[in-house]
Amino acid sequence: MAEPVVIWGSGAIGGTIGACLRRAGHEVLFVDVVPEHVEAIAAGRLHIEGPVVDFTIGGPALLPEQVQGQHKLIILAVKAHHTEAATRALLPHLAEDGAVVSCQNGLNELTIAEIAGRQRTIGAFVNFYADYMGPGHISYAKRGAVVVGELDGSRTPRLEALHRMLQDFDEDAVLSDNVFGYLWGKAGYGAILKASALTDDTIADFIAAPARRVLILRLVQEILAVAAAKGVTPLGFDGFDPIAFMKRDEVAIEASMQQMVAFNRGSAKPRSGIWRDLAVRKRQTDVAAQLAPVRAAARAHGLGTPIADKLVELIGEIEQGRRAIGQDAADVLTRVAQQQ
Repeated sequence: MAEPVVIWGSGAIGGTIGACLRRAGHEVLFVDVVPEHVEAIAAGRLHIEGPVVDFTIGGPALLPEQVQGQHKLIILAVKAHHTEAATRALLPHLAEDGAVVSCQNGLNELTIAEIAGRQRTIGAFVNFYADYMGPGHISYAKRGAVVVGELDGSRTPRLEALHRMLQDFDEDAVLSDNVFGYLWGKAGYGAILKASALTDDTIADFIAAPARRVLILRLVQEILAVAAAKGVTPLGFDGFDPIAFMKRDEVAIEASMQQMVAFNRGSAKPRSGIWRDLAVRKRQTDVAAQLAPVRAAARAHGLGTPIADKLVELIGEIEQGRRAIGQDAADVLTRVAQQQ
């Protein structure tokens, strides 16, 4: 029997990847903290639905405390604020020559590398749209960029093998020597999605709204200024052009905005996962955790992040029930952006 790839966190991202790999013939071990979800997967009732694919499959599935032995490849796909706990939980099951692949949102590779070691950490960037709808039920709404890369930019046999495997998930998966360029690019783009979650607007409507243009420009530029201070060249994807924002090239920015609107209008997932956490699942988001390394890097380089700071504060107020989702919340953030 072939060595299975372990999907640690089998929700929206991990469940979609794992199910598609399983369907392609790969050995997959699903791990998740929700007993009902684990039961559904083990019983062959993992339904991936949507315009991209629609099928039902299953496979070996365990709760974290049930995992035994050591494994060479673990795809970590938990929310950013669960990264440290999940990495410590999986560490006894990671082979000495194994690797953790961070298929998450944020710069979580930094946390994983501190715990597992840089040599046992592989970077990944994913921008496909999926939602966990309930136990055994995931919506795969739209394809998006999938990228993997070693943290030091090298090309290794294990990276090439991982890339080949992920091409069975998405044929356009990219092997990159600058995975942090993609991750910092996503930090800029992801900030727009976080801000959009302050309202009930769709992502496309939020980006297209004239009233939010200054907010989007200043927020993205604030984030990407930190990347520049770190010497990282952010890379674009799916219509987002970070260099246009960094150079304040109005023509290129307008083109990028239009492409982002078109990309999101074509998605069966109109709002972000953050909005879904706030409005539907009524649970803590990972906004603060995703922005924590960005804000820390800014402080280390003597930069301020007033817009990102206020965004974290506003999301926290919504999480705590002290503020409602709506245009008023976005107006507060917009006023902060206008002052920059």
